[in-house]
Amino acid sequence: MRWLQGTFSVRFNRLRAERGHLFQGRYKSLPVDPADGLGPLCHYIHLNPVRAHLCPVKQLADWPWSSMGWLMDPKRRLPWFDPNSALTHAGGLTDTPAGRRKYQEYLGWLAEDEPARKAQRFDQMSRGWSIGSRGFAAALIEEHRLAVGRGHQLAVENRKAMEAVWGMELQRLLKRLGRKDADLATSGKSADWKIAIAAALKARTTVTNRWLATTLHLGNLYEVSRKVAVWMRNPEPTLAKKLQITPNPKT
Repeated sequence: MRWLQGTFSVRFNRLRAERGHLFQGRYKSLPVDPADGLGPLCHYIHLNPVRAHLCPVKQLADWPWSSMGWLMDPKRRLPWFDPNSALTHAGGLTDTPAGRRKYQEYLGWLAEDEPARKAQRFDQMSRGWSIGSRGFAAALIEEHRLAVGRGHQLAVENRKAMEAVWGMELQRLLKRLGRKDADLATSGKSADWKIAIAAALKARTTVTNRWLATTLHLGNLYEVSRKVAVWMRNPEPTLAKKLQITPNPKT
């Protein structure tokens, strides 16, 4: 998400000749209670453009930046989309033409009924650390408490998982350049193509300088950031294109 938001912001500002922050706040990823939180969250998201006075309830099916269009028109749905959480919470509605029409009517009623929105905790959807019942939050706290006792083991497991992800991405980038693992050890510490791979990895993952220095044979780990920054200021066009790197003009 850091890479996505950063890249999008740079391209947005470049296209419109603007500067500064584009997104209001940092990306949030909140655990959602599938029993008591997911349905209200769907309603909340579907009503976002109504609250912002961008779209009336009657035109929500045509709003392209939420799942409402998919819910109302099964032909437009992606295979993984399931509308039943929203339909069921809105009164046990079925995924039929009649049920979908009633869901739109339900959203129209919900948009006008402030007590109903409060009962579904609309005012807390973008706050706190979880979405759902108090029992759901309590269960998460207990799960976290038990996990703390396994802190070191979990940290080791998490580290191994991250390194596996970095390794998979490295193999993908090597393939793009027609290179192999053996080339990493036989090429120089400042080989242009290795610095380019390091730049791509740093842009797309949470890879550490220590891992890059060791795995890519880049020498001193404290030099990795400097080498990448220098390369990004003047990237080799062919390598940048093959690795799909978007230079950051602020670098």
